[in-house]
Amino acid sequence: MRRADRLFQIIQIIRSNKLTTAKQLAEQLEVSMRTVYRDINDLIVSGVPIYGEAGVGYTLKKGYDLPPLMFSEDEIAAITLGARIVGSWTDDSLSLSAKAALQKIEQVLPGHLKAQIDMTPLFAVNFDTTEKIFAYLKQLRQAIAKRNKVELTYVDKTNTVTTRLVRPLSLTVFGSLWTLNAWCERRSDFRNFRLDRICELSVGTECFSDEKGKTIDDFLDKVRNEAPFL
Repeated sequence: MRRADRLFQIIQIIRSNKLTTAKQLAEQLEVSMRTVYRDINDLIVSGVPIYGEAGVGYTLKKGYDLPPLMFSEDEIAAITLGARIVGSWTDDSLSLSAKAALQKIEQVLPGHLKAQIDMTPLFAVNFDTTEKIFAYLKQLRQAIAKRNKVELTYVDKTNTVTTRLVRPLSLTVFGSLWTLNAWCERRSDFRNFRLDRICELSVGTECFSDEKGKTIDDFLDKVRNEAPFL
């Protein structure tokens, strides 16, 4: 790791904790404690408001912010790939937001790192998702945010058509397949609905609030303990 990257990482680590010891920094960065002490001193001299002392620990002045000017090549690759995936596999609103976020990051990067974004050889191509699914995705994201119940007409794997009233909790993507994770009022249980099997979807005005056994946390607990995709 370059020293500039290490100094940036030290600031990020200290900012993420109430108190960080030199030993913790040395172990996480895989350097000697002597190196940590030297880096901390150089950061303080340069004006970074780090408080503390050797043997006790370090904190960063509340509210101090450092623009994300330093990224490793792998970090840039991860950010770029993530933005490209969102750009290809989500609705137009999220797609545009991903591109805008990447542009903001690019604007504050040093010149030698900006080129890494265009040079990242990782791409996300989508030939499967239809405009209808993108429309459902956008509607469901908004319903989840506003906690609106949703009525949908659904065709299951046996080609049985049913109408469901659900509490939308989250959305999950498996490659080209988007799935709505919801509490189904009809079944009184959690259900997962593939967006490509939804025939009609209507976001209602009725809102829902958290109830024990019906929340996203309850759903995630079930995922951890069972096989929910039946």
